Amino acid sequence: MLKHLARVAAAVCLLATAAIQAENADLLLMRNERVTLGIDRSKGGAITWLSWTEYPRNMVNLYDPGRLIQQSYYAGNRRDRLAEGQGEHWSPWSWNPIQGGGLTTWSRVTVFERLEDGTLHAETVPKLWDMPNEEANAVMRQWTDFEAGMPDAIRVTCELVCQREDHDAWGVTGLSPQEVPACYFTRNFESVKTYLGQGQWRVEDQPPGPPWGRAKTPYRAMAFFEKSGQGVAVYSPSSSELWNFGPHVDATSDDPYGGPCMHVAPVVRIDLRPKSTFRYRYWLLVGNQSEIVQGLDRLIQLYADDSYDLINP
Repeated sequence: MLKHLARVAAAVCLLATAAIQAENADLLLMRNERVTLGIDRSKGGAITWLSWTEYPRNMVNLYDPGRLIQQSYYAGNRRDRLAEGQGEHWSPWSWNPIQGGGLTTWSRVTVFERLEDGTLHAETVPKLWDMPNEEANAVMRQWTDFEAGMPDAIRVTCELVCQREDHDAWGVTGLSPQEVPACYFTRNFESVKTYLGQGQWRVEDQPPGPPWGRAKTPYRAMAFFEKSGQGVAVYSPSSSELWNFGPHVDATSDDPYGGPCMHVAPVVRIDLRPKSTFRYRYWLLVGNQSEIVQGLDRLIQLYADDSYDLINP
């Protein structure tokens, strides 16, 4: 009976994957017997799809290029560029390359492929978030695969190569907060919990933002659940600061294209200079609370000392 149910679940997952792929030719998918994840060439190569057997809908918010599950970085001075078309709500603003894109346009993807081992790989020329259509002097790379032996866990490796001109107008200002990564989920994943280890959680209560709430994460993990009990956890061992999190808009929605969403961003402070290279890893876990606890305990055992690499030539 169990084998039959497993075969049925795998068949459903296969059909759902085929339907997703047919719906969007720019979506490159990876899947196993339970989880489907997609990166999108038309949206900067960022993660734009995440679903699993018990939650077959997409739970990634795609409302604009600043949402998704994606890379986002900050460096330099805050500049007033209103005369050049800078968004009025984002002025002054620092150097902020975004994998998804700028205010109104998506980023350009130069490499988009599935490697021989099944890993999804993308290289992106990011946009500056505060500008409607300005490419940043940088390259972002991303490798996405499943954690070995953990079908419910996705491992994402991110890399930023800064290619700014020395002594440009943004300059060098020292430590800046980095989102490792920036995550936006559909608004129905509104039950927020910080993992405290040994199966214990702290429930977080935060009014709609921004500004976002800030939470101390002793095990660098936070989870978001919807009303049926299904959820997604973010584990980012490179983070070292309080995490940003919270709901956007006082409403509920399971629409990936809707304005309401849930946000979380693990944070680390580093000094990104004009020619810096920065690399880190994070994990996404899906399932019910008990399954997520087991997965987080395993990842913490394996990767609690995992750190970022920063090269500042």
